[in-house]
Amino acid sequence: MRFAVCALAALTLTAASPALAQTPDTARVAPILSLQDAISIARRNNPLFLQSRSARQRAGAALRTSYGVLLPDISSSFSNSYREGRAQFFGGQQFGSTSDVISTDASINAFVSYSGANLMAPKVQRANLDAAESDLTNADAVLRNAVTGQYLNVLAAQARAQLNDTLLASAQAQLELSQARAAVGAATTLDVRRAEVQVGQARVAVLRERNNIETEKLRLFQQLGVEQPGDVRLTTELPVTEPNLNLQELLSNARRQNPAIAAARSREGASNMVVRQARSAYLPTLSLRTGISGFTSQESDIDAAIAGERDQRASSRSSCFGTDSLRVRAGLPSIAAACNNPRLSFTDADAALMRAENSRYPFDFTRDPITFSATLSFPLFNGFQREQRLQEAEANRSDARYNVRAQELRVTQEVNSGYKNLLTAYEAVQIQTQNSVAAREALALAQERFRVGANTFVDVVQARADFQRAESDRINAIYEFHRAYATLESAVGRPLR
Repeated sequence: MRFAVCALAALTLTAASPALAQTPDTARVAPILSLQDAISIARRNNPLFLQSRSARQRAGAALRTSYGVLLPDISSSFSNSYREGRAQFFGGQQFGSTSDVISTDASINAFVSYSGANLMAPKVQRANLDAAESDLTNADAVLRNAVTGQYLNVLAAQARAQLNDTLLASAQAQLELSQARAAVGAATTLDVRRAEVQVGQARVAVLRERNNIETEKLRLFQQLGVEQPGDVRLTTELPVTEPNLNLQELLSNARRQNPAIAAARSREGASNMVVRQARSAYLPTLSLRTGISGFTSQESDIDAAIAGERDQRASSRSSCFGTDSLRVRAGLPSIAAACNNPRLSFTDADAALMRAENSRYPFDFTRDPITFSATLSFPLFNGFQREQRLQEAEANRSDARYNVRAQELRVTQEVNSGYKNLLTAYEAVQIQTQNSVAAREALALAQERFRVGANTFVDVVQARADFQRAESDRINAIYEFHRAYATLESAVGRPLR
């Protein structure tokens, strides 16, 4: 009788939490992981989810650029040149300085162009940013569903491992009982060997399920995007409660809140703006341009230039007096007063001024006139390229609308089927729980009858197999219920419990 009580106590452990049983010392040092913590870690580290964040950053940069296009393009230049002091000849005339010349030119220019395309660009990029944010929300929902599903896989593996531990303990106790009965002649050696086989099979099942736990944990932390710590313990407990949900409310909420539908609608809005931008290609373009520039130069031998200027003015003055003498001889009025003009005389002040002008290099610039220009261009014909872009934009808009409708139909189907699957899963849990209780009682009865010699060991083996199958079905039903809940939450777009 004592054996039967112990067996029942061991079997009752299968109804406990699916988390791994650990000693108090182990629980204090082992890292723990709740479902919400797992989702938070995945949001920070999952590579595929982070790619969605990168897409949003690119959309934000494109929006800033679209506003920047409306601002003037400002450019500046600064150049320096050197010319050898050698005269140049053109048409038999000598030009240029005989002194080496270093010169500098600088300019600042501004240009801006306004067309229908760049005026519409901020609205287009704003719509693309909204679509990228909706895609990020949808990616977050997909990630949450994936992490939740894998978290449930680990919990299910742990529950199956706990069941196998219990079956192993029961098989070992049955082996000890068979050996004790065989020692007093109440059982045969065949019963002992069968019990040994049962123990061996239970050990193999425990070994495989423990390995399955580690495999599922590795897959979980792959979803999280981090390395798996040792002896991590999952702490979230999900009770099985009767769903109290209204199908019509779920459908209404899904149409408003489902991230995939919201993302599709955002893409449709962005495609509408692209169509408007394509139509703006028929509008004129206004271009404005202005700039300011200046130059400065320096001759390496300014004294030669001064001497040349002095000789040139002296020659001009002498020529003027020669012309005046000819005019007087011809009886014309004298221009001697004009020939005495100080401008025809080169003084020391003129030489000092030339030296001062030559010393302005390199940053004292002589400014050129400021220029302004405005151009208004009208597009007439460009080989039907505008028409092609407009048709492509309209086709993409139609595809976006079809995608919205497809997402709405998909979500409607998922909510309806998810709701029915959830109710079915709950009923299945209730039935499988009853089956497990009956199988547990049948196993305890078979073990007690075998102890008193009222049945054979084969009956015990059959009862244990029935219990194992019933308990496995109960565990599977429980986690199918939780998966159905998670699937329905993903379709609706928000938590439901």
